[in-house]
Amino acid sequence: MSAQLDQLTAQAANDPDTIETQEWLDALEAVIEHEGTERAHYLMERMVDLARRRGAHVPFSSNTAYVNTIPAHLNVNSPGNLEYEERLRSWMRWNAMAMVVKANRADGDLGGHISSFASLANMLGTGFNHFWHAPTEDHGGDLLYIQGHSSPGIYARAFLEGRITEEQLLNFRREVDGKGLSSYPHPKLMPDFWQFPTVSMGLGPLMAIYQARFLKYLHARGIAKTDNRKVWVFCGDGEMDEPESMGAIGMAARERLDNLVMVVNCNLQRLDGPVRGNGKIIQELEADFRGAGWNVVKVIWGSQWDALLSKDKDGILQRVMMETVDGEYQNYKAKDGAYVRKHFFGKHPELLKMVANMSDDDIWRLTRGGHDPHKIYAAFKNAQENKGTPTVLLVKTVKGFGMGKSGEARNTAHQTKKLDDAAIREMRDRFNIPIPDDKLAEIPFFKPADDAPEMQYLHERRKALGGYLPQRRAKADEALSVPPLETFKAVLEPTAEGREISTTQSYVRVLTSLLKDPSIGQRIVPILVDESRTFGMEGLFRQIGIFNQQGQLYEPVDRDQVMYYREDKAGQILQEGINEAGGMSSWIAAATSYSSNNRTMIPFYTFYSMFGMQRVGDLVWLAGDIRARGFLMGGTAGRTTLNGEGLQHEDGHSHIIAATVPNCIPYDPTFGHEVAVIIQDGLRRMVQEQEDVFYYITIMNENYAHPGLKAGQEEGILKGMYLLQEGQKEAANRVQLIGCGTILRESIAASELLQNDWGVAADVWSAPSLTLLARDGQDCERWNMVNPDAEQRVPYVTSLMQATSGPIVATTDYMRLFAEQIRAFMPKDRSYKVLGTDGFGRSDSRVKLREFFEVNRYYITVASLRALADEGKIDRAIVSQAIQKYGIDQNKPNPVTV
Repeated sequence: MSAQLDQLTAQAANDPDTIETQEWLDALEAVIEHEGTERAHYLMERMVDLARRRGAHVPFSSNTAYVNTIPAHLNVNSPGNLEYEERLRSWMRWNAMAMVVKANRADGDLGGHISSFASLANMLGTGFNHFWHAPTEDHGGDLLYIQGHSSPGIYARAFLEGRITEEQLLNFRREVDGKGLSSYPHPKLMPDFWQFPTVSMGLGPLMAIYQARFLKYLHARGIAKTDNRKVWVFCGDGEMDEPESMGAIGMAARERLDNLVMVVNCNLQRLDGPVRGNGKIIQELEADFRGAGWNVVKVIWGSQWDALLSKDKDGILQRVMMETVDGEYQNYKAKDGAYVRKHFFGKHPELLKMVANMSDDDIWRLTRGGHDPHKIYAAFKNAQENKGTPTVLLVKTVKGFGMGKSGEARNTAHQTKKLDDAAIREMRDRFNIPIPDDKLAEIPFFKPADDAPEMQYLHERRKALGGYLPQRRAKADEALSVPPLETFKAVLEPTAEGREISTTQSYVRVLTSLLKDPSIGQRIVPILVDESRTFGMEGLFRQIGIFNQQGQLYEPVDRDQVMYYREDKAGQILQEGINEAGGMSSWIAAATSYSSNNRTMIPFYTFYSMFGMQRVGDLVWLAGDIRARGFLMGGTAGRTTLNGEGLQHEDGHSHIIAATVPNCIPYDPTFGHEVAVIIQDGLRRMVQEQEDVFYYITIMNENYAHPGLKAGQEEGILKGMYLLQEGQKEAANRVQLIGCGTILRESIAASELLQNDWGVAADVWSAPSLTLLARDGQDCERWNMVNPDAEQRVPYVTSLMQATSGPIVATTDYMRLFAEQIRAFMPKDRSYKVLGTDGFGRSDSRVKLREFFEVNRYYITVASLRALADEGKIDRAIVSQAIQKYGIDQNKPNPVTV
């Protein structure tokens, strides 16, 4: 006797009153039949609640049976022409396969994926044909986060639609010459096509959740009508292992994001093998999402299973379905009908009787729900109409569906990109592709005539939904004016005598001015991650409010204070809590609103610099890919400015990370006037000129006096360096001191020591962007290399230093590598020394930290004197005198090693 029959027998044996039990079950059945499942659910919840309040132990389970959430009698059949849709899908499958295989026969190292789209084709076809709107006057358009590895199938569809040429298909993953197609969804490389990058895996689900919330934000604030739009995100079941995939599902439910639909393609396989070989990934995900408050719709079995399930009066089939693990299910689809009969239905005699009249081919044709257009349509319709909660569709499919023995349901499916002639013939026959035998070796693409009924149907369906997808808007239609630099007068002028402020305070003043601007004030999006008070930004709470769809249902504890915590349905601040990845995802949604919503938004995401670039570096790189426009403000930046917080908080490398993103414009300003000049020009470039760049600006919480802007300094600030103060004209020896951030002030102090103690004049240069200096130098160097006969270009920093004399000493609050970027562009006959904060941070005062990392005024002075000695300008004994005078410990360990 099987385990299932044993369980039924045990249940009956433990039931002291089987008649009463049956009466309760009959009553529930009657309620379902006459009043519907919602009424039955309500009654069950009331009974469970009563039982618990009376002390009964009712174990909680967020799982349902391993069957379709939508029962057969409530299924909604697809209204489409299924014959045409099946042929279109088959042609797309073929062309996607041909694209990848042809690319790898020509060059075996290009890679590509066939199996993911093969399992997704029905779902994508259903969405494109019946659900997903393109942007029109009446509809802002749905937003699609498409599973990255399915890109060949999207290209195959666009090819049939006439949006992609055969030449482009032939150049899949060959982009350098400008004729190819990107490996995955990359807006940077295909700016008119892909809406969103969805790789690295896990980033798509995370970004989609915050994108859905941002649509609610725009609607609540009256900036754009978004209530009829949906965000659809497709991801794999293996991808759900990424913490980012699941990390924000609680927020989605809490924010009632009923405009969000997550579709998890449960083909049970990752790259290496099963997702949950010993378990059931669909049940696991159901528990997670239902527990978080989502509308969960499982699409497990195709329509052919409905008749069998209707015969399953004793629940034996459902129990076997539940007890069978995913590793077994994968094996079934890698074998044949006879194997399934023996190893699945053979688990119980009653099941063998149930399929006795079915042939092995009939059993093989028992499809999974993800390959049934009716089941998919019903699930999509449920998601489209659901209100009040986000929806996740857990859709069971077969990895590599249609690839046969070459890859279908096999562990190698994900990596399979080279099919032999037999496999190609098998695929042609399985999907009835009209290509003759003598042409098979060429693996030709198939595209019927434009007047073929299937092609007309394809275009008609997209016309009914407003146009073709995916498509991307490269520029916003609206034109916004940017306030002039004079708007920020408060930080452009010198601080009053005796007054000291930080660059963070300067930034807040700039931001406050922008919020009041009549043209762009409403488009500013301040984004914070529970650090408003750290940055002195809590005054914005009352001024513009924190966005919350429910408003404020309580009286805040600090209501009697000027800067009380105010939440508002139309609030302007996005407060993400202790959540850097969420803050970055909100920033990306706002920074690409010009494209997604035809509304230019200007996000300022302010965070601890150590917990920004380092922690969400993959999202920062993605921001470059998605052509984001906005400001990332790295607060408490530098290795020595955040005294007392220690190793994990002190940032000495965020600018190194920022330098790796080509369209990130990084600055490390020292003074308020530099902050204002940089932000105003960033607004000009990103808002007025609609340039696809974004800014990373570091700001500090250290207070000091600010000299104010002098006429003519603007150009140097933006290019990356300008002369801040000049040393004495008449001096026997001279050095050039370069600095940025708060350490520039140590260079200023060192210039005074050099002059007063050693008679050495020092010119002090403020370098708000060493990275921009390096990029300019590299650009000149490259141009000169490939244009040897033309007039040779001189890097900007080189031109500045050539007009000076003496050694050059650059000091920053970051790793030496930061200032080493410009070494190649220093005059060849001059010494260039770099001081930086390599090593781990630690807690102490700023004075002690700068001594420890050897970037204070005394080390700068000694480095300058040593450089003069190396050039033979002074005696080396003077260096020793300086070391003794300033109390420098010659036996002190290198900070990198301790």
